[in-house]
Amino acid sequence: MTGGSDARPPAALLLDLDGTLVDSEPIQRAAYRAYFDHRGWEVADLSRFTGRRAEDVFVSEPGPWSGADPGELSAAIVAMVPTDASPEPIGGARVLIESAAAAGVPVAVVTSAGPDWVELCLAEVLDVRPHVVVVVTARDVVDGKPDPAGYALACARLGVAAADCVAVKDSPAGVAAALAAGVGTVYGVGSTHSARQLAAAGAAEVHDDLRGVAARLGLDPG
Repeated sequence: MTGGSDARPPAALLLDLDGTLVDSEPIQRAAYRAYFDHRGWEVADLSRFTGRRAEDVFVSEPGPWSGADPGELSAAIVAMVPTDASPEPIGGARVLIESAAAAGVPVAVVTSAGPDWVELCLAEVLDVRPHVVVVVTARDVVDGKPDPAGYALACARLGVAAADCVAVKDSPAGVAAALAAGVGTVYGVGSTHSARQLAAAGAAEVHDDLRGVAARLGLDPG
């Protein structure tokens, strides 16, 4: 979906990581599948884990993990990710962040991932770490998405009003979290969920990748 650029730049750009800046879904799904197969668990629907902390899903969703320690399960799944795993960037990710920084729009990353994964993706995969002013990871909040705590914390650390910000997400849980935090505009990226699902969650527009978001915000260097 495309549209004209916004007339006024946002107070800040709040970006998710997995599925929004990097295409890590195949790596994550393989780790979940490997662990569940190792346990002999039949889990057909892995989409419930997309955009959410594994611990939160294990606590809130029924499954063969009932009664197990959610933190231990999450750690075991992380251990299934190969040490040399490196996701591909989502189209336009680096351009969007660099253009926002050049335009004086502060960038925050709000993610359900842990700090080590965040640093790998921002520093090595995307090479944009100096341009990201605030990072909120799974360790910074008690409740993960769709709880709004991560986005509220990012706005507080940036010193901006959520209503004046733009968030970009690839999952309905993330869209819901940003809107619940009072973020003024939330765009979807159709990398892991359909445009229909993201729009139903409240995304103002859904783009194929981040090039469309950059153009919409007038941050496309052309």
